[in-house]
This record gives sequence, C-alpha cells and structure tokens, in this order.
Amino acid sequence: MSKERYIQAKQKWAEKQRARGAAARPVASADRLPPGQKLTAGFPVLDLGVQPDIPLSEWTLTLDGLVDNPVRLDWSQFGALPQVSDVSDFHCVTTWSKYDCQWGGVALTTLYELARPRPEARFVYFASYDGYSTNVALERCMDDDTLVATSFGGAPIAREHGGPARVIIPKLYAWKGAKFVKAMTFLAEDKLGFWEVRGYSNTADPWTEDRYA
Repeated sequence: MSKERYIQAKQKWAEKQRARGAAARPVASADRLPPGQKLTAGFPVLDLGVQPDIPLSEWTLTLDGLVDNPVRLDWSQFGALPQVSDVSDFHCVTTWSKYDCQWGGVALTTLYELARPRPEARFVYFASYDGYSTNVALERCMDDDTLVATSFGGAPIAREHGGPARVIIPKLYAWKGAKFVKAMTFLAEDKLGFWEVRGYSNTADPWTEDRYA
C-alpha cells in the first residue's frame, strides 16, 4: 500500500468512528489494560510507509520555539546528557497493547531544563524526519515516564520502530510518541499534528478510549 493510500484509509477509519458516535468514555478505566485493547507479545510496525535511514553522524534534535535556550543537539551531545531507563506499557490506537517495554534515553524533563521554556509555553509540537508531526500539552510531557528513547530492550531502537530516536509518552496512545524525532518546538497555542488534523483525538487518553476527535 502506498503512503497516500495508507493515510487515506486511516483518515476514513477515523471519520467512520466519529459518525458511529465512538466518543470518549466519561469515566476513565482503572484497569492496567485500557478498554478496547488486546495484549500482544509482538511489536507491530506502524508508520507512514517511510522509514528514513538517518546516519548518527547526521542526526540532530532541535529544541526551539518559546525557550530561553534554543539548542540543536548532535548525537554525541544528546548521548552526553543524563540517561534514564524506564519500563512502561505501550498502547496503540489500533487496539493492541504491549506490557513492560524497557526504554532508555533522555527524560523529557531533562530537555525541558536544557531549553528553559518561557512561562507562556503550554504545548510541544514534535516533528520527525519522515514528515510526521504530533502535538502534546506540555504538562503531559512532564510525567516521569516520558523520554526521547534511543534504546529498546537494552539495544538501539531498530529503524522500523523509529530509531535512532523516538518519543515515548506511555500514558497516551502511541501516535503521540513521534518516531524518527528531529525537533521539539514549544508553543503558546496548540498546533495540530499529522493525525490530529485527520480526525484523531487531540488528547489521546487510552483509559477513556479517546481515539477520535
């Protein structure tokens, strides 16, 4: 399937679910497995049909927007930042979940401290090397399990899973965790990302099944 066909199919799926009244639940589930999800032992690959090959010598991560210290980190500089390891669950909007994923990388709080966002910054807009983008409220990025990950299961993140670096925000559906990440822009006003403008939820809470706008 071509990238364009894939995008059209996903957009039509969101439109159908909205038409059927697939609204978010009024009360969040307290279960570890969010409603509507099924566990998998595998790790399905979902992307835009593009898996860019990014040499580490050319990879950079830009932190900009409403910050006092805009910076562009190369791979060596990123690796020199404090590293963390975290185990969390992974929930895809296509109804599969994977428990106990071991990620390693740099905490979003560390990048926040480095960039020093201004008080008016309330959102983060993530951009990726494959043309993808997504938006997340800044307060959701400050959870203690959010990070820009460079390893999975103790090994470098494979290209098909968004390597060399991807965003992990476990408390939201996984489309909010941009693969192949290259930039984080801090904004005062929300700016919808790739799937958000195509009918997907802006808040993406798995425990209320907040899948579609």
